[in-house]
Amino acid sequence: MADEPEQELDADALAAQLAAFDVDEFLVATASSLASLAFAKLEQADLGQAKSAIDALGALVPHVGGELKGDLERALASLQVAYATAVTG
Repeated sequence: MADEPEQELDADALAAQLAAFDVDEFLVATASSLASLAFAKLEQADLGQAKSAIDALGALVPHVGGELKGDLERALASLQVAYATAVTG
C-alpha cells in the first residue's frame, strides 16, 4: 500500500513529461527509431518484423514535417527496396 502514492507520482510525472513533448520532434524520433529497427531486422532476415517496422514508418512519414522529411522518405524507399529484394531473393 505504501507504493501507491509513489506509483501515482510516477504516473503524474510521466504524464507531465509526455505533455511537454513536441509532437513533430516525437514523430521524427519515432520514425528514425523505426527505420533503424527495420534495417536491423532486415540484416537479421526477420522479414515479418522488418515489414511491420517498414509499414509503421510508412504510416508516420506523411505526418513528419521539416527538413528531415526527405531523409525519412529516402530511408523508407531504401527499406522497401531492401525488403522486396530479401523477399524475392
